[in-house]
Amino acid sequence: MLEDFRLDAAGVREVLRGDEVRQLVNGKAGEVAANVRAMVPSGTTIEVRSYTTDRGAATVVVADRRAMAWQARDGILTRAAGAAQLEIREWRGGAR
Repeated sequence: MLEDFRLDAAGVREVLRGDEVRQLVNGKAGEVAANVRAMVPSGTTIEVRSYTTDRGAATVVVADRRAMAWQARDGILTRAAGAAQLEIREWRGGAR
C-alpha cells in the first residue's frame, strides 16, 4: 500500500554518493567534453573535474580565455550538453 511507503533518506544519499552514480555522471561529463572538443580550435584544453557534494558531480571546463565568448556567441557548452541528451535549464542563481 502506498500509505506504507517511507523514503529511506540515508539509502538515497548512499546511492547518490556511490560509484555507480559517479561513473554515470563522469561518463556524461566526458561526453560533453568530447562534444565541446569538436566545436573549438584543436589543442584547446577541455577538462572534466569530478567532485562530490551531496552526490557525485562533475564540471566540464574550457581552459581558454576565449571560452566565455564562444559560449556567449555559439553556446558551446549548452549545445554540447544538449547533444549528450542532458536537460538544459536557465540558472537563476540561488535555491529553487
